[in-house]
Amino acid sequence: MNKHFIAISDFTPQEIWEMLDLSIRLKKEWRSGGNPPLLKGKVLGMIFQKPSLRTRVSFDMAMRHLGGDALYLSPNEIGLGKREAISDIARVLSGYVDAIMARVFEHQHILELAKWSSVPVINGLSDYNHPCQAMADALTIIEKFGTMKGINIAFIGDGNNVAVSLMHIAAKLGANFTIANPEGYDITPVAVEAAYKFAAESGSKLTFLRDPHEAVRNAHVIYTDTWTSMGQEEEAQQREKVFPPYQVNAKLVSEADRDVIVMHCLPAHRGQEITDEVADGPHSALFTQAHNRLHAQKGILVKLFGKA
Repeated sequence: MNKHFIAISDFTPQEIWEMLDLSIRLKKEWRSGGNPPLLKGKVLGMIFQKPSLRTRVSFDMAMRHLGGDALYLSPNEIGLGKREAISDIARVLSGYVDAIMARVFEHQHILELAKWSSVPVINGLSDYNHPCQAMADALTIIEKFGTMKGINIAFIGDGNNVAVSLMHIAAKLGANFTIANPEGYDITPVAVEAAYKFAAESGSKLTFLRDPHEAVRNAHVIYTDTWTSMGQEEEAQQREKVFPPYQVNAKLVSEADRDVIVMHCLPAHRGQEITDEVADGPHSALFTQAHNRLHAQKGILVKLFGKA
């Protein structure tokens, strides 16, 4: 098991399943009256360069449910890589807390924190990937379909950090991953190359398309995300011209499997990448998925520095 949680690609399928199985167990325990204090006396330091609802609250509450505590560090308090060198921050913070979670703009910042930290570092989001989200996504799919093996996942929209981690966990666990995105907004080639290797080992099928209607055919899961992520604001106008054909609406959902679930990592720009009718409709798994961030992250936390 790796010391840090930086990317889905760092873990074997067995290690991913161990964390997911633990998450499922901890979710059942919590619903049955509460979790045992597996992280009693432990403190998670949380570094934020970007604002967050789900990442901040889910990690904070995960630590509380497990008997530990979380310390929020805002962008202004640290100035990661600006006010102070990342190597210094990592070494100082390592002496105060039992693990570090960081939500950053540049993936290199996460890698540097992990390099210099003597305690586990968790990637709460970077411009390259979003592995904690992928764990919650897999948990949501497993709860609905009982497996990841052979499940058809269609990602509609930008080949962004969320798409990277979703593709990697699908390929690791044997789900089929299809993405439909406009030209110029492909998943980064290094991530695709890794996914093909994982897929060859698991029997997963990867498909890269431009047509969203073709992508959702036989899909068990339709997944979308914002057209413009944080840090891309200057591209927003151009993206709003390119992405409308990739909106997840009732017509697109009707072309998928009849039991399809629709997923979105949130926050959603309703009326852009997803319509109200779909987000609030019978196929929506948006809020189950959001709530599963809490439980998936418990599994990660306990595996990294707790007592399962």
